[in-house]
Amino acid sequence: MSLSPSLANFRRPLFLWNLMIRDSTNNGFFTNTLNIYSSMEHSGVHGNNLTYPLLLKACANLASIQHGAMLHGHILKLGFQADTFVQTALLDMYSKCSHVASARQVFDEMPHRSLVSWNAMVSAYSRGSSMDQALRFLREMSVLGFGPNCSTFVSILSGYCNSDPVKFHLQGRSIHCCLIKLGIVYLEVSLANSLMGMYAQFCLMDEARKVFDLMDEKSIISWTTMIGGYVKIGHAGEAFKLFNQMQHQSIGIDFVVFLNLISGCIQVGEFLLASSVHSLVLKCGCEVEGSIENLLITMYAKCGNLTSARRIFDLVIDKSMLSWTSMIAGYVHSGHPVEALDLFRRMVKTDVRPNGANLATVLSACADLGSLSIGEEIEEYVFLNGFESDQQVQTSLIHMYSKCGSIMKAREVFARVTNKDLTVWTSMINSYAIHGLGSEAISLFHKMTTLEGIMPDSIVFTSVLLACSHSGLVEEGLKYFKSMQKDFGIAPTLEHCTCLIDLLGRVGQIDLAFDAIQQMPLEVQSQAWGPLLSACRIHGNVEMGELVTDRLLDISPGNSGSYVLMANLYSSSGKWKEARMMRNLIDGKRLVKECGWSQVEVSDNYHTFAAGNNHSKLL
Repeated sequence: MSLSPSLANFRRPLFLWNLMIRDSTNNGFFTNTLNIYSSMEHSGVHGNNLTYPLLLKACANLASIQHGAMLHGHILKLGFQADTFVQTALLDMYSKCSHVASARQVFDEMPHRSLVSWNAMVSAYSRGSSMDQALRFLREMSVLGFGPNCSTFVSILSGYCNSDPVKFHLQGRSIHCCLIKLGIVYLEVSLANSLMGMYAQFCLMDEARKVFDLMDEKSIISWTTMIGGYVKIGHAGEAFKLFNQMQHQSIGIDFVVFLNLISGCIQVGEFLLASSVHSLVLKCGCEVEGSIENLLITMYAKCGNLTSARRIFDLVIDKSMLSWTSMIAGYVHSGHPVEALDLFRRMVKTDVRPNGANLATVLSACADLGSLSIGEEIEEYVFLNGFESDQQVQTSLIHMYSKCGSIMKAREVFARVTNKDLTVWTSMINSYAIHGLGSEAISLFHKMTTLEGIMPDSIVFTSVLLACSHSGLVEEGLKYFKSMQKDFGIAPTLEHCTCLIDLLGRVGQIDLAFDAIQQMPLEVQSQAWGPLLSACRIHGNVEMGELVTDRLLDISPGNSGSYVLMANLYSSSGKWKEARMMRNLIDGKRLVKECGWSQVEVSDNYHTFAAGNNHSKLL
């Protein structure tokens, strides 16, 4: 605590010092509060039981355990061990500075405890996500006659908001039942907000909505919690409906609302909605917030409007690492790897140093571009800047080398990784899969699950099924498709189903693939017929191809690819008349067939050639 010269050597009575400390603390000038106390000590005046709770509050807000421990010494020296008010402030300070053990020691040594003391200890455990301990204190305080109040339950519910939903959602429901029994659910807005926050964390938005609808008084936090909860579970439409209701209630819009709305726009990917939200951001003057700017960049990139994303990026004066990464990722995810790499080269010339996430995004651009030379340059940069042990970067290097055709380089990176996580294993298994090395992929999967004891997820099973498909390993593919469900409880996704159909189709099991699709959900069938139609063309099964085409055109009549596949099937079978009829249907329905294209690298420049075009496009 530094001595303030303007206050030194000036003798004031204690009540004046307390007034200065109180005003400084209440106005949020916490560092100044500690400076005032330092001056008071130097003037020979000691604090009382009104002084130290204010000072400890300042330490708690500054998260300054050093000053808090110093004040603890002063408290002991002046004999405030029996003062419940001072001791409660002391344990609250330790709690907010994440020193739960010290808070517990203070609590255990208190000769007298108040409800506030018990609440402070419950809050300490809840803040540290020690929910079992928090609940034990809740039961113990009730037995000793300290009936819990709204503050007690706000602490516990807030703790659940940072806990594992799978482990604690039943306990959370029990707390809700307890609140209903006590009749205090809607006694305070903060309590209802905490209850909604817990349900939103557990992704139980129907339960959260019931609480919200029954609230007589709603704060901005009430609306924000619900909007954010809907966005979290992917129901952006519900979030925007609620936002419209909020506007009709004349509720002020804050920074958090915009974060949620922009995140909703990123999910939906609709440009008109995104531009409307951006206009509202500008109207309310929130566009200068760094996190808002970065989300806006991501939002426009997700909507396919890279021009608007780049315009916002260029307007950011003090670009952070997140700003650069957002724009680079926007280019990568929109299929513009060259622009992403150009921006990265520009970034490394500034004072901003890339992090693991940034390098992983750049490596994705190299993978999309298929440029082994640039990928090797990025790896060299990785080693020179100490990122060779970053697992996110290592995983991206494996993916990049695999996509650039160097499976040996991918193996070398994989071998260097220590303490491999599921993502690293998945990346290497997928590398083997796309290179048609099915046996190697299956062997690595077996090593991961059996020898390393790593539990697989749906993503790694997609890579395993892809490996089986590309290598024609039918029996193995069927075995893993069943094992995924039976042994690991993983429900098949669209990717798993299409891999299975592709696997059966490649080896000519057309009828079996057809029967398998018939048993799939309708939303999956729409994507599974395409691989089967490709298999019909490969194996010359015109009769099944016609049947599959009928199904495809019923689902998606505007998809020109189905007509092209069937026309190629007729052509390969010598049915030229039927092939010409299918081609004519494309023209008659004014469907647009996406032209084929290729890309070649010449002297660090990339040229693309489109079918039917005599000119190349320089990238």
